Amino acid sequence: MQGGVMLDIVDLKLAGSSSQRDSSVLSISEFSGPIDMPLASQTIGAYFEDIANRYPDNLAVVVQHQGIRWSYSEYQQHIDELAIGLLELGIKPGDRVGIWSPNNIEWCLTQFATAKIGAIMVCINPAYRPEELKYALTNVACSAIICAEKFKSSHYLEMLYQLAPELLTCEPGKLASAALPELKSVIRMGDDLSAGMFNFNHIKRPLIDNDRAILDSLAATLSPSDAINIQYTSGTTGSPKGATLTHHNILNNGLLVAEAMKLTSDDKLCIPVPLYHCFGMVLGNLVCIAKGAAAVFPGESFEPQATLTAVETERCTGLHGVPTMFIAMLELDGFKQFDLSSLRTGIMAGATCPEEVMRRVQDLMYMQEVLIGYGQTETSPINHITEIDAALIKRVTTVGRAMAHTQVKIIDESGDTVAINQSGEVCSKGYCVMLGYWNDVEKTQATIDSQGWLHSGDIGEMDDEGYVKIVGRIKDMIIRGGENIYPREIEEKLYSHADVLDAAVFGVQSDKYGEEVCAWIKLRPGCLEIKDEIRHFLTDKIAYFKVPRYIKFVTEYPMTVTGKIQKYKMRDLMYKEVCEDLYKDLHK
Repeated sequence: MQGGVMLDIVDLKLAGSSSQRDSSVLSISEFSGPIDMPLASQTIGAYFEDIANRYPDNLAVVVQHQGIRWSYSEYQQHIDELAIGLLELGIKPGDRVGIWSPNNIEWCLTQFATAKIGAIMVCINPAYRPEELKYALTNVACSAIICAEKFKSSHYLEMLYQLAPELLTCEPGKLASAALPELKSVIRMGDDLSAGMFNFNHIKRPLIDNDRAILDSLAATLSPSDAINIQYTSGTTGSPKGATLTHHNILNNGLLVAEAMKLTSDDKLCIPVPLYHCFGMVLGNLVCIAKGAAAVFPGESFEPQATLTAVETERCTGLHGVPTMFIAMLELDGFKQFDLSSLRTGIMAGATCPEEVMRRVQDLMYMQEVLIGYGQTETSPINHITEIDAALIKRVTTVGRAMAHTQVKIIDESGDTVAINQSGEVCSKGYCVMLGYWNDVEKTQATIDSQGWLHSGDIGEMDDEGYVKIVGRIKDMIIRGGENIYPREIEEKLYSHADVLDAAVFGVQSDKYGEEVCAWIKLRPGCLEIKDEIRHFLTDKIAYFKVPRYIKFVTEYPMTVTGKIQKYKMRDLMYKEVCEDLYKDLHK
């Protein structure tokens, strides 16, 4: 499908057949999203062309910290200039190009320019250290990397010189590194010159002669089913896995999420989440181009005041973030001084949202149509979403239902689908499921079964209308004296305490019970650290064996760059602390 025809038909109403919506139908935990509307069948480059031609004068992208403000026609021009430059470096369809940078316009241009020429963009975590970078580049055999000079305490160019000292003496584009054998070209951002490296703005050049004809000819050879992006998943153990996603995966995920948000070409979406992750790249950039909306980037990374300032000055109608980001904004000194009345919608994802936080976002940030999105990198990334017109209780206590063209089921340890309202592993199937982990058949087969179902590792419960509630991770489930305990239940109770700002519950090894329940709690400013009062509060709300044996009051959690709490680190730190206390007691 081409041009306006394709755009007109992707007007999905998130309402399936009457049989799907009849709550009496669901007796087992399996639900399918609607399939009455077709998916887009274009590459990202072709789709972007259609949007840019349809809305040439619409505001496309704002990058506040770089002073960038481009229309769709201007954006298209810059993308094509980079695409031609990459082709001239010898980058071909299927070649892997790493991007190692915080949020900026260069990141956005790289995303669309690589898609346009069929190169596979490899997203590299901005927090990676040399060994992690080496693994990422060699694991997928990147032939080029585009990188910032530095970000916070990470000096990217220094790390590259450390890994590949040959850069100091080679010509740009002719790297022959012992440590990074496939890497040939390093493209640095900024105006300074660096030995052995190209400059981004020199690679990106004005179009001449038949450049557009070259791009059009190449576009005709590309397929929506081609791999276009590799996302490294952040596991708690072992090496990261490269989830490989296609045009079809991520473009359609962006389209369906945009439709769920009721986004139009008049909307402006504030994107403080990182681009290197699917949240920013798909739910940010691709959601915006889906409808010809504007993407607004307040800074290199999330900062509460900069984000709120961007919303106010740009009159943004949408705002994305993980729950911890929304908490940080709500608790910012001077929060009430910002005019956020333009806000309407947005996606909250990355972790289950506490009910109290959701209500405050709706009431204090005007985001009455904020949606909860749930999924994982391997599903491009969203496979569940709440609905704007759903009952409030569904929007604050569940992650919604399976999206269009997606099936979801909850299974037990034997692989059988469980009854409704029973706990089990969340599995999904459909267009959104990745091709697999790059060059790792074994891990792919362990995640995607022979019937095409992707196993999430998350524990969920489905009600009789298909709404799913996430109650924990399989690895996070606490087993105390034979009792299965789901941390999320305890966290929700803690959030209802007037003094509690945030809470994280996990298990700590115990010789007597196998595991004991531990809670790390952030208190509101000025509140007292009273453990017994917290335990008494919980005793009235949950079974005695769920009440935390250990309570620790903290001001911060160990977290990933995307704002996910790293409970495995907390578990290790707490176990060490418990052991030290026991040792002291024994030697008093």
